[in-house]
Amino acid sequence: MEAKKVSDSKTIMTEMIMPNDTNPLGNLMGGNLMRWMDIAGGICAGKHCEQHTVTASVDHVSFQKPILVGDVITINACVTRAFNTSVEVYVEVFAADVKGKQNRLCNNAYFTFVALDEESKRPTKVPTVLPLSNEEQEQFKGALRRREVRLILGKRMKPEEATHLKELFT
Repeated sequence: MEAKKVSDSKTIMTEMIMPNDTNPLGNLMGGNLMRWMDIAGGICAGKHCEQHTVTASVDHVSFQKPILVGDVITINACVTRAFNTSVEVYVEVFAADVKGKQNRLCNNAYFTFVALDEESKRPTKVPTVLPLSNEEQEQFKGALRRREVRLILGKRMKPEEATHLKELFT
């Protein structure tokens, strides 16, 4: 299986925020945003893995700035690292007015997707990631620590086994 560049699977999705997407204050409801982030991330993961993928986890979702009715959001998703049968995907959300003005980063999160074999529906191996830019290399490197945190919080790893996290403190 050949390594793939981050740019090979980068996914960009755009939505206009309509009244039925918002709460009574005119702000986009978090659940709607999470759904769109999951869709963009899943498309990105599927392109990288060349398989159907399922969401395995979502790390801390940061709701930094409100997104208002009438705003246009752009969701960027890119694979940061591949593991044995899973990929980590970084998803960020920008909002702007309909004229493209006042563009601002509003949300971000890391999603983990597992690739499934089409026949057996069981986890299957995924291609590795080839990070080229400095930013891609930083995301790639940090993915090991983020993965250990996920595994510890999911009770699938003991904290003392987290070698990459230990490097931060020693």
